[in-house]
Amino acid sequence: MTEWIETYLPNVYHIGWEGTNSLPDAIYATLYMTSISFVVGGLLGLIVGLFLVLTGPNGVIENKVAFQILDKITSVFRAIPFIILLAIIAPVTYWIVGTNLGMTAALVPLSAATFPFFARQVQVVLAELDQGVIEAAQASGATLWDIIKVYLSEGLPDLIRVSTVTLISLVGETAMAGAIGAGGLGYIAIYYGYNRSNTDVTLVATLLILILIFLIQFIGDFLTNKLSHK
Repeated sequence: MTEWIETYLPNVYHIGWEGTNSLPDAIYATLYMTSISFVVGGLLGLIVGLFLVLTGPNGVIENKVAFQILDKITSVFRAIPFIILLAIIAPVTYWIVGTNLGMTAALVPLSAATFPFFARQVQVVLAELDQGVIEAAQASGATLWDIIKVYLSEGLPDLIRVSTVTLISLVGETAMAGAIGAGGLGYIAIYYGYNRSNTDVTLVATLLILILIFLIQFIGDFLTNKLSHK
């Protein structure tokens, strides 16, 4: 196998399988940026999306001021292209992690890009739930926390579906972050592939990104279908 790679993918072979910016290191960096950013940005997005529904028109705790604030913050962050967001919040990134380079620094803009995208997805999912279930919970004297649990349990299959979409989008954003020095498969594809005219490196890095996306989609679809048929 090694001989085949050296013969047909010479530039990939020269990158190596050990050390910084090797293919295993790039895969790890992509998984690291994707998973941590999704946990941080996804959790924030879930909370914001939930309260957009709760405080929105006809919400359980309807509050026009709170809804408008959350809605505008989400819209502003959602409207900023990711590559520009990287530059805009660079001072914040440096203040938090002490650098603007590397995969850890990329977590700040990646999380900031994830939360508004996921918040809107969550808002749509929860707003489309059967309101009869929510009203029944209210009529039975359920607390706000009880109602939140009803929202999450009833919307779980669709929440997993939109989480899958968010993760796939996030993988693409890690590739863009890699283009400005964050590392990962995007960095390998641009700096070791495109910039040096090493087509084999670009193709292999792209193939690995596609495999990761297909795995996320497969797992997401499996979980969604499994929970939908319970």
